Amino acid sequence: MGEVELSCRAYVKMYLHASHFPRCSVNGLLLSSTSTGGAVCVTDCVPLLHSHLSLAPVTQLALTQVDVWCSQTQQRIVGYYQANASVSDNSPTQGALKIADKIAEQCDGAVLLMLDGSKMSPDYRVPPIVMYERKDSRWTLKDKHTIMLRQWEDTRAIASQMLESGDQSRLVDFDSHLDDITKDWTNQKLNAKIAELASPANGNI
Repeated sequence: MGEVELSCRAYVKMYLHASHFPRCSVNGLLLSSTSTGGAVCVTDCVPLLHSHLSLAPVTQLALTQVDVWCSQTQQRIVGYYQANASVSDNSPTQGALKIADKIAEQCDGAVLLMLDGSKMSPDYRVPPIVMYERKDSRWTLKDKHTIMLRQWEDTRAIASQMLESGDQSRLVDFDSHLDDITKDWTNQKLNAKIAELASPANGNI
């Protein structure tokens, strides 16, 4: 498998999701709007759950709705992310592996990303991510040199700025949407703010 590029939008939303529910495990789907050859460009993410990650019916409902939305917006699901409740644990759970397996059945080159809670501080200079790829029916650690987060310093600054502004409380995951269906789980307003903050820094996201 080739390189994986993580966009500013995808990273910031994952970061805000984990920050909004610091005592919970959270998860979500990684999306791509490009169909480049060997590289996987994660352009967005959909935050899913912050409670009862193992509830299969809720997860299946979310996967189905996101899949329909992706087909309408020329996107595809290319991976899965999770942050565990324990900051010292960044290993994929059985539930994470099952969902990632399901995605890998539909997407060649799917990735499984774990957020490292021990490195989520805004001061930390390295992206707090651990990425896995599927090889020979097993998920194995991906070579860090094939993971790119362009303009990392700018992205890190945007994530920190939005956290200080309290934007994590405006992030809507699928859990929150099920509690109040008027809430937008595609997070268009948050996407617009990230784009606005990113544009002077690096031209686009």
